[in-house]
Amino acid sequence: MSCWIDDELDGYRRGELYRRRRRPWPAGGGRLRLAGRLLVNFSANDYLGLANDPRLARAAAHAARRYGCGATASPLVSGYSPPLRRLEADLAQWQATESALVFSSGYAANLAILSALADRPDAIFSDELNHASLIDGCRLSRASIHVYRHADVQHLHELLRQTSARRRFIVTDAVFSMEGDWAPLPDLLRLAREFDALLVVDEAHATGLYGATGRGLCEELGVSDAERLVKIGTLSKALGTQGGFVCGRWALIDWLVNRARPYIFSTALAPPVAAAARRAVHLAREEPERRRKALALADGLRQRLLERGWPPSRSRSPIVPVVIGEARAAVRLSERLQTAGLLVPAIRPPSVPAGTARLRISVSAAHAEEDIERLAAALGTPADALSGTGGSSSHGHCG
Repeated sequence: MSCWIDDELDGYRRGELYRRRRRPWPAGGGRLRLAGRLLVNFSANDYLGLANDPRLARAAAHAARRYGCGATASPLVSGYSPPLRRLEADLAQWQATESALVFSSGYAANLAILSALADRPDAIFSDELNHASLIDGCRLSRASIHVYRHADVQHLHELLRQTSARRRFIVTDAVFSMEGDWAPLPDLLRLAREFDALLVVDEAHATGLYGATGRGLCEELGVSDAERLVKIGTLSKALGTQGGFVCGRWALIDWLVNRARPYIFSTALAPPVAAAARRAVHLAREEPERRRKALALADGLRQRLLERGWPPSRSRSPIVPVVIGEARAAVRLSERLQTAGLLVPAIRPPSVPAGTARLRISVSAAHAEEDIERLAAALGTPADALSGTGGSSSHGHCG
C-alpha cells in the first residue's frame, strides 16, 4: 500500500497540487505570524474580524471555568450544556425561525440535513458549484442527484419538470465559496413552490454579512417561507468561532435530533465554544458597521483590480477570486505575495476545476484601506502577475 501512496504523492508534488499545513500564530488586526514574519492575512474567513475579539475570549473563559472544557458526550446523552442550549435559542431568535440545532461544524450540518431528509425514492437538485460538504451530503442521502449549471434557473426548471421523484430538494450555497457570487434565491424559492420542493440554503459565507440584522442572504433578498425553506449557517466564519447550525420549524429540528447521524453520534459542541459563539451572534447584530466595512473594502478591492486590467468578477461578497489558470502559476504568485508580506492562498484542483486555479482573497472588517491598496499594488496588472514581476508597493514588508 505504501508504494502506491508514495507514487501518488509524488504526482501531487510534480503538479503543484501537494498541500502542506501552515503553522500560523494569530496576531489580530487582520494579521498573523508565519515563519517569524508578520503577514497581512487575506486567507481567513473571519469576515467580521471577531475571531480574536477579546469579548469572545472572555465569554469562553467564563464558560470553561463554570462548565469545563469539553461537552463529554453527544447532545442526546449528557452533552447538551447550558451554553449550547442558550446558543440554539439565540440562533433561532436571530434567524426568526421556530428552532435551531447546532453541530460541531458546518460540514457536519450539511451532511446531516441532506442524509436525514432525503432517501432513495427522492431527487436532489444541486448547483454545480456547491461546497464539498453539500455534495457529500447529497451522496450520503442515497437520493438521485441532478446537477444544474451554476445559478442557471432555466436549467434547473427543465430538470425539475422531468422528475417523478417522491420528494424534491433544491440545494444551494447562498454565497459560493470560490466565486463569491450569490445564488438566485428568489427564483429558487419560486421553483420550490412550483414543483413542491424543499429549498435547502447553506448560508455559510453569508451568515453575519447580509440583511438588516445580519441573518444572511435570505434576509437580504427577502426570501422567507417556513414550509419550504431550510437554512444552514456556520459559526466558524463571520462569527469567528466553530460549529454549524440548522434553522427551521420545530418538526424539522425534532426530525434531525432523531435521524441525523452526524448529530446523534458526535460529541456536542464544547461549552466554551458555545458561549463564545453566542457572544459573537450578539456582536454581529449589535455592530452592523463590521459587515458594512467588510463589504465596502471588498468592493474597493474589486474596483482597484478592474482599474489595473483584471477581468471583472461575479463576486458580490468579501470573497474576491483572481483566476490565474494553471496551478503552478497560481502557486508562484501566492509565494511572491507572501514574500511581499501578504498571505493570499492559491486554490487548486480539486477545490476548483482544472485550468481555473486562482488566488482566493478574503477581505475582513479587521483590514484597513491601506491593506487593500497594498494588495492591489502588489498584484499589479495581469501581465505583471503572470510574468513574475508583480506590482509595486510603497509599504514594503509587513512588520
